[in-house]
Amino acid sequence: MSLAEIISQFFQIGPLVSETLAFVIILGITLLVAWIGHSIFKRYLLKWTGQTHSKLDDAILHNIRAPIFFFALLFGVYYGLAGVSLLQDYSQIFALIFTISEILVVTFIITRVTNVFISWYRQERIKRGKNVSNHLLLILKKVVQGLVFSVAILAVLGVLGIDLSAIVVGLGVGGIAIALAIQNILSDMFSAFSVYFDRPFEIGDFIVVGDHSGTVKKVGIRSTRIKLLQGEELVISNSEIVSSPVRNFKKLKRRRILFNLRVDNDTSIDKLKKIPVLIEKVIGETKLAKFDRVHFREFGTFGLDFEIVYFTNTGDYKKYMDIQQKINYGILEEFEKEKIKMPYPTQKVLLKK
Repeated sequence: MSLAEIISQFFQIGPLVSETLAFVIILGITLLVAWIGHSIFKRYLLKWTGQTHSKLDDAILHNIRAPIFFFALLFGVYYGLAGVSLLQDYSQIFALIFTISEILVVTFIITRVTNVFISWYRQERIKRGKNVSNHLLLILKKVVQGLVFSVAILAVLGVLGIDLSAIVVGLGVGGIAIALAIQNILSDMFSAFSVYFDRPFEIGDFIVVGDHSGTVKKVGIRSTRIKLLQGEELVISNSEIVSSPVRNFKKLKRRRILFNLRVDNDTSIDKLKKIPVLIEKVIGETKLAKFDRVHFREFGTFGLDFEIVYFTNTGDYKKYMDIQQKINYGILEEFEKEKIKMPYPTQKVLLKK
């Protein structure tokens, strides 16, 4: 027995009045429940989420509170009108409108939550001192929204009874044709997302790609711009930069240096044995440098060759060169004190009469 029939029997009133009262009661109960839910959201859930460290839950609840209230209102209107006998001929239309409205409200909630997640991700990156490409985030937001709206449109068309097979086939064929026509653009676009999320480099990093080396200035949707050491700007497609080996010197925290040193063939054995000690002393006294090893490697064509290895506790190229320069000066000073000579490439030609 429906609510309208109960009211009609209890109050001995006509069906039209009882159905109107039933509609008002159902709508009122729905509004009351929606208001209670809205109050719980506002007073308790928002207060509880305000005590958490993350602002993500606060933003999600704030954005879905009004759509959920509207969603509950739709239920009240639909089920309240369903009991009115004068509108029975239009019940299918009401059901159709209600279902489409549900789809639109759910679509709206999903897009709002998606926007909240993207905004939260951007803020977290900024807090951590990371670079953020607003252009790429905007593209990502539009792509996600486009997918959500596409699914919603297909769902609405399905509710309206439209055959989706022809539409899906048409979209598939059209999508393939468009994808083939703009495959290079799509490749660069997906490569941009790969760069953004995988983060092999960021804006401000010094990188080497192929024969080019410089500082990353911008990562766009199609290309990356690099300020080269020579001064000019290199514009390279994202697909090319993703498919190439990238050396990121910003990640370099400790640099290993290996260099060779040659002394004269006439250097005495006593002086040769002093050379490793002198070099270790020079490197040990140099700030940000850590000695590793020195070895008398081989008898060279023009002299006696030593191999030296040390580390610098910095990835900055300029600081590395300053350290190398200081070590070179120190080695020359020590060699002058010990009268150790460094030879020039010379040859002795003996002429026989």
